[in-house]
Amino acid sequence: MTARPLEFDPYAYAVHEDPYPVYARLRAEAPAYWNERLGFWAFSRHADVLAGFKEWTRFSSRNGVSLDRDAFHANAETTMSFLAMDPPRHDRLRALVSRAFTPRRVTSLEPHVRALAVHYLDAIASRGDRCDFIRDFAGKLPMDVISEMIGVPSADRATLREWADLVVHRDEGVEGLPPAAAQSALRMLHYFSEMLADRKANPRDDLTGALITAEIDGDRLTEREIIGFLFLMVVAGNETTTKLLGNALYWLWRNPGERDRLRADATLVPRWVEETLRYDNSTQALARVVVADTELHGEKLRAGDRLVLLLGSANRDERVFPDPDRYDLLRDTSYSLAFGQGVHFCLGASLARLEGRVALEEVWKRMPDYEIDPAGLVRVHSVNVRGFAALPIAFGQAAR
Repeated sequence: MTARPLEFDPYAYAVHEDPYPVYARLRAEAPAYWNERLGFWAFSRHADVLAGFKEWTRFSSRNGVSLDRDAFHANAETTMSFLAMDPPRHDRLRALVSRAFTPRRVTSLEPHVRALAVHYLDAIASRGDRCDFIRDFAGKLPMDVISEMIGVPSADRATLREWADLVVHRDEGVEGLPPAAAQSALRMLHYFSEMLADRKANPRDDLTGALITAEIDGDRLTEREIIGFLFLMVVAGNETTTKLLGNALYWLWRNPGERDRLRADATLVPRWVEETLRYDNSTQALARVVVADTELHGEKLRAGDRLVLLLGSANRDERVFPDPDRYDLLRDTSYSLAFGQGVHFCLGASLARLEGRVALEEVWKRMPDYEIDPAGLVRVHSVNVRGFAALPIAFGQAAR
């Protein structure tokens, strides 16, 4: 293998305070890299990452999207649903799921999302003027939204959240799937299997019920397909939004000029969401498999090779985003790849944006003076998501 070696360890990016200078060096030096130790190619430039998303006939999702060797296999669809499929199977499953996961269903959630946000923020305020933003707010709101959509009882949500956290957690220095992650995944699959059986016996007007009845020309989802989608909703839909909210607070705090801009115009909250997604997205990298021998930028990629698309790097590409390392709420984020592109564009993008906007609107109304305690910050150690496990803040009198 004569390709330029990849120096950056993707297992470490989640806990780096700032991995982006490394990304910049990768983009400047070469368009494609080979990681000999971990056995995969990596694309770092916007154009190549975009091609990786769109050209599914060359770069397949059939083995899933995780960088973990233990999770990159032909049965990845069990927990990754249509993320681990290519057309036409992908298109069939996505079309059926979309019959239940409609824009109207998502839009109708706004009043409830706002009520939940107010409920948790009021509870925080009643206990004083300090909290862990992740534990007390950002970790609870998305799980409640997803849980109520699919019909998970309130009493089970904390346990489900704990399992979801363990599924994405990776022990430092361990590159395989930790036993706790595998066990939690099995528990979640069993939980959703039982929930699906109950819903069939006792129909309810929720997303799970809609998935059971979703039909196109007589074609319906199998039990395995429904369970896989529910698993994906809870892990991907919950974890990524939690990290988005924490990252948004952190980077606004680190950029006082943009904070002043938001003080002057609170209607910029949606832009706060979009710029955070571009600047430091909770999903930094997604895997693919090379379908057939192909040549790109003079490098020979062989059929069966793993390929990693570095979204975090693509969203800082100076060829697309002027002054990319500047956090700018007025930036044009039209070309952001935060939610992917092509057939795999994130089905939950509209829900994530709605949750992010509504949650941050309510946070900003109540605690625009918040301050972060840097000594208490804890980053998630994961190969799949980037964000905070703990984000202690002070507001009101404590912030002053």
